[in-house]
Amino acid sequence: MRIAIIGAGNMGGAIARALAKCDTLSDATIVCTAKTQATLDRLHSQQPRLHLTLDNREAATDADIVLLAVKPWLMREVVEQLRPALDLERQIIISVAAGISLDDLATMLGCEQATIFRLIPNTAIEVMSSMTFVCSRGATAEQQQTVMQIFNQTGCAMLVTEDKIEAGTALASCGIAFAMRYIRAAGEAGVELGFRAAEAHKIVEYTVKGAAELLLHTQSHPETEIDKVTTAGGITIRGLNELEHTGFTSAVIRGHKACIKR
Repeated sequence: MRIAIIGAGNMGGAIARALAKCDTLSDATIVCTAKTQATLDRLHSQQPRLHLTLDNREAATDADIVLLAVKPWLMREVVEQLRPALDLERQIIISVAAGISLDDLATMLGCEQATIFRLIPNTAIEVMSSMTFVCSRGATAEQQQTVMQIFNQTGCAMLVTEDKIEAGTALASCGIAFAMRYIRAAGEAGVELGFRAAEAHKIVEYTVKGAAELLLHTQSHPETEIDKVTTAGGITIRGLNELEHTGFTSAVIRGHKACIKR
């Protein structure tokens, strides 16, 4: 298999490094492009097995999958440049650009029959822990399975209808920033409580990781796990109630909803 990643910047580069670690892609050729040689040099130092070029057409020629990781406002220009090198009867086209629909991309490609996927990972794909949303247009069940198999190795991939992509972005892509903000705030609380900053951050990071792993392992509801640690008259319930008095749950819900364009 040959995979071309067009635009190996922050997200494209993270995807490339993740795919290079996938067991099922150990024999695949992964070709990445970037605007500058400096970006490619940095990518090579991070993951030497990647093939690198400044030429988008060269990368896309004969690829089985062409993943477009360019900025949304550059997509039309890049697609027009790539079009002569594409074989849309055979290739799978994947876009990670926010705000560009499957129909928009089909129009840019000038091919209603093209096999197109939209992919929304989050930055944790760097450490193979992404929550990735996938939707498709014109794809067979086998092609969907191929894409899902690849990206389930980089964390968890969820096949959704396109109308869920924006909500998924709010929950998982914007949401990872919300989780980081909680970690930062809790770390600051740890410093106020007497820990050194590095100690406080490590404590909070492992606590958040442990909470997520516990829920994934037990498949239980968060409140079930909360009930296990909130004893009558105890300190945990006092802390939880104080968070709620200051609007914690409401703030989280409102924050996620604010990420949806209206």
